[in-house]
Amino acid sequence: GADTAPVANPVSGGNSAPEFTGIDKWLNSDPLTMQQLRGKVVLVDFWTYTCINCIHVLPYVKTWNQKYKDQGLVVVGVHTPEYPFERNTDNVKAAIKRFDITFPVAQDNRYATWGAYNNQYWPAFYLVDKKGHVVYTHFGEGDYDETEAKIKALLAENP
Repeated sequence: GADTAPVANPVSGGNSAPEFTGIDKWLNSDPLTMQQLRGKVVLVDFWTYTCINCIHVLPYVKTWNQKYKDQGLVVVGVHTPEYPFERNTDNVKAAIKRFDITFPVAQDNRYATWGAYNNQYWPAFYLVDKKGHVVYTHFGEGDYDETEAKIKALLAENP
């Protein structure tokens, strides 16, 4: 039966980063595409505003955005709701304001981008190099130094 189906592994090492798919609304930004972000280092952060672990990682994500956006880092928060009320754009906007999030947030209400990444976790980081490949993933809290070191290394690479 279906329960014996293999679990799809999240996108990782060297795979091309999936395109942002089925996004209902972009907040803090015009719609972005991976194609358009080629030549930048992209941190895709899957989150939802009531997830306590997601809230715990936010200060780090915000700091990296501030520190490295001028050096070529683009942070995209993919907001994939866990509960029906988290699909409400006004609720997401209020959370963005409350947490003072300035980076682009994509509302992934249909789980289309989540599915494209085979993602299974909140929060989840996918780091994409300048050539558009996923080169690092991290799920849950912690390992902030390691993640930041990887961001710096990728920014230093020639496109």
